[in-house]
This record gives sequence, C-alpha cells and structure tokens, in this order.
Amino acid sequence: MLAFLGVLAFSGSFPGTVYAMQGFDPWLVAIGRAALAGIIALICLKAARLPLLPPRHQWPSYAVISLGVVFGFPVFSGLALNLGASTSHAAVVIALLPAATAACAVVRAGERPRPLFWAACAAGAAAITAFTLTRGQAGAAWPDILLVGALLSAALGYTEGGRLTRTTPGWQVISRTLVLSLPLTAVITAVLALTTPITPTAPSLGGFAYVALISMFLGFIPWYVGLARGGIARAGQTQLAQPLLTLVWAWFLMGERFGPATVAAALVVLACVAVTQRTRT
Repeated sequence: MLAFLGVLAFSGSFPGTVYAMQGFDPWLVAIGRAALAGIIALICLKAARLPLLPPRHQWPSYAVISLGVVFGFPVFSGLALNLGASTSHAAVVIALLPAATAACAVVRAGERPRPLFWAACAAGAAAITAFTLTRGQAGAAWPDILLVGALLSAALGYTEGGRLTRTTPGWQVISRTLVLSLPLTAVITAVLALTTPITPTAPSLGGFAYVALISMFLGFIPWYVGLARGGIARAGQTQLAQPLLTLVWAWFLMGERFGPATVAAALVVLACVAVTQRTRT
C-alpha cells in the first residue's frame, strides 16, 4: 500500500510536466522542480534538527539516486514530451520500469525473485506496453531514446533509494538527496530563469508545483519505504498500474478518451501485480 501511494503520486508526473512546459522552458521545469523540492527538504531537515549531509560512506549511493531521479528521469522524460511524445506514449516507459527495477534489485540489492515472479512481471509489462502502444503515435527516434534514458535513470535511483531506506527513514533519504543536489540545481535554475522565456499561467504554475512538491519530494516518502519493507523487486511491481493511472489523469485533465480496452488492460495488470505480491523472494 505504501508503494502504491508513491505510484499514485508519480502517475500525475507526465500531465503535470506537460502543463508546466506551457509556461516554462523544458530545462527549467526539469531542474527547477528539484531546486524547489530541495529548499523544502532543507527546511524539513532543519526543522527536525537532523544532519543535512549523510555519512560519508553513503555519498556514492546518494550520488546514484541524484543522477537517477533528480537529474536523469526529469530531464530525459521532459525533453521527450517536449519533442512530441504524447502522455500515453511516454507511459510505455512506466510499463517497462518495474521490470528494470527488479533487474537492478537483483544486481545491486541481492534480491532473488522466483521464476513465477519473473513470469508475472513479464506478462504485466507486455500487457501494458501493448495497450499503450496501440493508443497513439509510434514516436520518433529521439523521444524514444530519451524515454529509455528516463527508464534506466529511474530504475537505478529507485533501487539505490530502496537500499538506503532499509536503514534510514525514506523521507530523510530523498531529503538529503535533494539537499546534496541543491547547490547545482539552484544555480542552474537561477541561470535558466534569467535566460529563458517565462509566461506563467495558472495551469503551468499548477503543473510545476505538482512535479516539484509531489513527484520530486512527497511521493518518494511512501515509495522508498514500500520498496524497503516489501522488497525492491516485489513492491516495485505496483508501478505496473502507473500507466493506467496516468491515462486516467490524462482523461480527467486533458479530455483524452478511453473505452473497454482500458478496463481489460487494468484487470490484466491487477492480476499480474497480485501474482507478484504473492511470490516470495
């Protein structure tokens, strides 16, 4: 349930990014969201009277998280959306992300899921990928390359964050990641704010606030705790539901329509997630 709360928060990231880019440069949206979230994280750590920096031996892990979820995923996915990838097409990334996260959990976190887990994982990824691919454009080469970069970045950041949350509260993991990145994100944001056109509107400000506060900060708190408690590979499979949730947001906010195929795909995905949650690692 904790992991699913994180998925629910992340599911609005693509629509929020699309809205934010209506008033802000794509680079400013990608980096500025981390700068704003970093300031909030700094305030939270100071209010709790906790050290701003993690132990030195953990710095490499925090660097991996920062490269993955602070810089990699927002930049790659934002540029892909700016180059023409639709929300539904970008959801293909999320369809493959649970499988990539499970693979990283085997390599980095020492988890060993059973064959039934991998079968359900593959079936869920195949079902949601086929569903999202039949909904829209095939996509040009560059957006697809960028989406693959976003996929790999998120998988690495999720796995490393889940590992650290086994010994450190999840909110402190994401907070210290953002604070460590703040000197760079704040400077880049200031430069971009002065050199790129800004035409703020209510939707663009709302989208930017969502990706900064929810996607970049609050969503990671239950997400990392869920990964740590339920197993990175197993709890990560709840993200199979994210493309369908994203499509619901796209319908509600952008007027996109869906029919019985969406319901059928949702049932298949829920069945696959149920199987992965019942398998042992």
